[in-house]
Amino acid sequence: MAGSQDMFDAIVMADERFHGEGYQEGYEEGNSLGIIEGRQYGTLHGARIGSEIGCYQGFAFAWRCLLHGCAAEKDSKKMKALESLLGMIQKFPYDDPTYDKLHEDLDKIRGKFKQVCPLHVSLGSACLSPRPPHAAPGAHVARGLGAACPRAWSTEAR
Repeated sequence: MAGSQDMFDAIVMADERFHGEGYQEGYEEGNSLGIIEGRQYGTLHGARIGSEIGCYQGFAFAWRCLLHGCAAEKDSKKMKALESLLGMIQKFPYDDPTYDKLHEDLDKIRGKFKQVCPLHVSLGSACLSPRPPHAAPGAHVARGLGAACPRAWSTEAR
């Protein structure tokens, strides 16, 4: 009688055992796929952030070179704002993805860029190379910035 009781227990408990085994297999599969997907997501968004900051840095370096050639602009508010932007970019923690304030610092850089951009686009032709005669002062620069750094102008989700 004990043998038949064990057989019935095995049948009744099979559902629970198979459920547990299926859960464990699914958990392990999901965990490995989650790591792969997370790595891809992190790589993609890290590259986007790096590209965005690189765009801001290129903008700042280019304008710093342009302003150094213009004596009237060397000590101006424009140059100070530009140097502030470059300082923020240099302090950005590129190597530490666990940095707590990564997104806060990125938002500050974006804000500083938005502050600096109009100052330099409004420079006019005093320190710039010749522009097309039909273009407004700084217009060719503004078009280039919009194409190069589209993230800076969007107000969509970050």
